[in-house]
Amino acid sequence: MPLPERFHDIAKRVNNWGRWGAADEIGTLNLITDEVVREAVGTVRSGRRVPLALPLKQDGVQTGAIPGRMNPLRAMVAVNWQMFGPDTVATSDDVVTMGLQAATHWDGLGHVSHSGRLYNGRPATTVTAHTGAEFGGIEKITSLVSRGVLLDVARAHGVERLPGDHAVVPEDLEAAEELAGTTVRSGDIVVVRTGQMRLYLTGDRHAYAYPSPGLSIRTPEWFHARDVAAVASDTLTFEIFPPEFEDLWLAVHALHLVEMGMPQGQNWNLEELSTACAEDGRYAFLLNATPEPFVGGVGSPVAPVAIK
Repeated sequence: MPLPERFHDIAKRVNNWGRWGAADEIGTLNLITDEVVREAVGTVRSGRRVPLALPLKQDGVQTGAIPGRMNPLRAMVAVNWQMFGPDTVATSDDVVTMGLQAATHWDGLGHVSHSGRLYNGRPATTVTAHTGAEFGGIEKITSLVSRGVLLDVARAHGVERLPGDHAVVPEDLEAAEELAGTTVRSGDIVVVRTGQMRLYLTGDRHAYAYPSPGLSIRTPEWFHARDVAAVASDTLTFEIFPPEFEDLWLAVHALHLVEMGMPQGQNWNLEELSTACAEDGRYAFLLNATPEPFVGGVGSPVAPVAIK
């Protein structure tokens, strides 16, 4: 089913194609300038480090509903191997097979296309089975460090977790921004907390996956107006799932990744961060969230750390 006209209307308003040149492959990450990073460093006061990644394990968040996106399968390939003979130094090694978007991850700009196009108008056919993403591969993101801002929508609503059918709209983001006591600005990485992660942390990964609160199709214009560099959330699907409208599946993905060139992250554990921000009354921090540089990858695991 072709995307409806209301999708294309939003797409025109948020489109960044050509903004940083026809050859650009990192989109809104261009907004993270040296000045933005210097100001981000200034948010650090206590030095407290808050990890935001889920453990990579075989019984992780993936339920099998998305074909091929398998939880990590780790195996030992050497156990106390004395490669130089008896009573010498011994080594152990392991390997892993996993979906690059299995747990806490970034979606790269090659992850989604619509109407035959990727970000900056590149043909969707530049993603191939042999090479992956020939354009906009995740390895093009050589660093992702900026000011992070937690928009704790669940806390702003006075609940531990938003209902599964809650579409996060701009008004929710503004309420969370008011709670945070800071204004989202150009080059920020915004992390949106719905509280959905609590279901996974208590052992119910199926309830975590579906149904899920998430971002509404109205939110890309909010992020675009503020020149946000990247957005991550504490849900499996990022946007509300099932979608708000039957003819708009993964519409927020398409608007962010294709039209705006803005990476988005899923399965971020924001529970400890929520508590830390509420305790010290500060919702802005230095965020280090550089993805692993898999050449041609359309996504990549990440172990983000918020430094307060």
